[in-house]
Amino acid sequence: MNKPVLELIAIEKSYSKGSENKIEVLKGVNLQLFPGETVALVAPSGAGKSTLLQIAGLLDKPLSGKILISGTEIQNESDNQLTMIRRQEIGFVYQFHHLLPEFSSRENIDLPQLSNGVSPKEAQRRSNELLGLVNLANRSDHRPSELSGGEQQRVAICRALANKPKIILADEPTGNLDQKTTSSVFESLLKIVKQTNLAALIATHNLDLANRMDRVVKLTDGKII
Repeated sequence: MNKPVLELIAIEKSYSKGSENKIEVLKGVNLQLFPGETVALVAPSGAGKSTLLQIAGLLDKPLSGKILISGTEIQNESDNQLTMIRRQEIGFVYQFHHLLPEFSSRENIDLPQLSNGVSPKEAQRRSNELLGLVNLANRSDHRPSELSGGEQQRVAICRALANKPKIILADEPTGNLDQKTTSSVFESLLKIVKQTNLAALIATHNLDLANRMDRVVKLTDGKII
């Protein structure tokens, strides 16, 4: 039986507003992600989806609870160690692609690999392979300004996968795209998850997309349902 690649146990998170007011965002969240599955995270705006993704992605720390990656508890690691784990194990896809405008598609995917110590030759090989998976092999030398919105977002997905992570976290990855382009980008993401046995947690308001994933979880009143 598959073991979870990411496990959140009793995650609590709150913020102070003023001297007395305390806003509880996450109230004992429990969640497991397994290799090869896509999980939709659905919640109203302001319910804490982004906070949950930031904690799952080691960009923020919970007030209490446990975070396990491949069975190893990691929430108490040093900031440097968390950065290393995040770089090697987790890929992020955001609503805005955030591609570097002065670099080509392939170079945008090369950069995180080079930062991780991969040789330029191997980085280019991996980047070309990923672009082929999303049908952009012929656009590898194009800069972001020469690509459509959907093409830019597919490059962003490739960049998130550059260092062969085990987990993909996506925050409204198709939120800025039209319906036709949304479907194309989403299919590219699902295809890669299945082919590479990733675990993907995808926050979305689009219920049609959510229902095409393996599982839908709802964040309600600070808890996962």
